[in-house]
Amino acid sequence: MISNTDSIIFDVDGTLWDSTEIVAIGYNRALEAYTDLPIRVDGARLMTLFGKPMDQIFAELLPELSGEQQHFISEKCVILEEEELEKADPASLLYPGIEEMFQKLSKKLPLFIVSNCQCGYIEQFLRKNHFESYITDHLCFGQTGTSKGQTILRLMKENHLKNPVYVGDTQGDANACREAGIPFILAEYGFGDVPDPDARIQKPLDLISMF
Repeated sequence: MISNTDSIIFDVDGTLWDSTEIVAIGYNRALEAYTDLPIRVDGARLMTLFGKPMDQIFAELLPELSGEQQHFISEKCVILEEEELEKADPASLLYPGIEEMFQKLSKKLPLFIVSNCQCGYIEQFLRKNHFESYITDHLCFGQTGTSKGQTILRLMKENHLKNPVYVGDTQGDANACREAGIPFILAEYGFGDVPDPDARIQKPLDLISMF
């Protein structure tokens, strides 16, 4: 039990859903269409990259290219990623219990999302799953261009949050919470591992009994 919590902030990838296999299809379409590189990605590779800022993802994915070229390819990848996600069945991407978790927690506390994703990704996640009514506000790297910790702090300031907790799945999420000075809850079912979170959950529904 984490006491005095006034809100819960969620990560998206590896915490609420796993879109890596679908996103990989979009990325590979862009890589084939706009580069001569033999590089292709799969869901497993994207799991190691998701959670990092977009510019860092493409710097690691395409080190052969200049920063300007990486940015160009990233924009094309995002467009085709969104196309593939629009065609996908969102229920197949969600971790079990997410909707029930949102329904029950939103009656207790305001819920938020902070992600290192591009603009439009959180909106697409919410719209496709009809989750808009559960989430009070959200913010992403595409809007702030800052570290996730700073993005969390900005969301806290804009929504007058004093004691939020963050639910995520990677060491990067834990580091962001340390930067923002808030507790971190590890989603053990996600993409990464963190040795010393403030709390752990094995499945999304475990959160309900914590608040």
